[in-house]
Amino acid sequence: MADCSHDCGNCSENCSSRITKLELNRASKIDKIIGVVSGKGGVGKSFVSSLLAVKAAQKGYDVGLLDADITGPSIPKCFGLNEKAYGDGELLYPIKSSKLGIDIISSNMLLENEDDPIIWRGTLISSLVSQFYSDTLWGEKDYLFIDMPPGTGDVALTVFQSIPLDAIVIVATPSQLVSTIVNKAVKMAKEMNISIVGVVENMAYVTCPDCNNKIYIYGKDKLQDALKPYGLEVINEIPLDLKNAELVDQGKIEDIDTSLIEKVFNRIEDLKHE
Repeated sequence: MADCSHDCGNCSENCSSRITKLELNRASKIDKIIGVVSGKGGVGKSFVSSLLAVKAAQKGYDVGLLDADITGPSIPKCFGLNEKAYGDGELLYPIKSSKLGIDIISSNMLLENEDDPIIWRGTLISSLVSQFYSDTLWGEKDYLFIDMPPGTGDVALTVFQSIPLDAIVIVATPSQLVSTIVNKAVKMAKEMNISIVGVVENMAYVTCPDCNNKIYIYGKDKLQDALKPYGLEVINEIPLDLKNAELVDQGKIEDIDTSLIEKVFNRIEDLKHE
């Protein structure tokens, strides 16, 4: 983290340099921590987070997936997990995915009924995210992917400031509001001095069943144009695909073709060699 250019102690700004970074428990060690973020909800952030974790596990890495979207958790459903997480009074034990053994922790795993809402204030939600990071028995992990809450509110700020992220991936869709949405996510990352791996455009197109051509039903290059001022680019385009949606609904995301996020994962993998 870069030092602030002023006296943090006498200002009212949220200066990242005066935030103490959380530490892992002594039984855990993580090489690279990657946050997956979006400027708004409903763009497929959890889908991309899950796919990245699956891709990493398929390549033989030991992987963890932290669902930091406390009030809208969807990671367990993607993996078809219904088990409850448990603890020993000191550490919280994650649940492993059925096929690849990805260690997953989510607020849904703490609820008696997964349909129960979590009606908490931001400080409590932020505290739970911190506990998920520090008090979960992750063991030795090559990657921990964090499915961030949408937007730039308290919980997102807590993750950015207190968890030592190595980089983030931004997820967006081709919409008229794309410029404003991406601007918020990019500016927040830059203010926190966190590296951006790149941008994944979800629901970018549909594939014609007859000619196999890509049909950009929302228009093409809107997102790419919005990214130019920041020197960023769309790394992967993910199509709107009914079969993939059905697999997610069935809890079978580990069966989806991960070539959809091949390029962005390659850039994440490069971080291990820096």
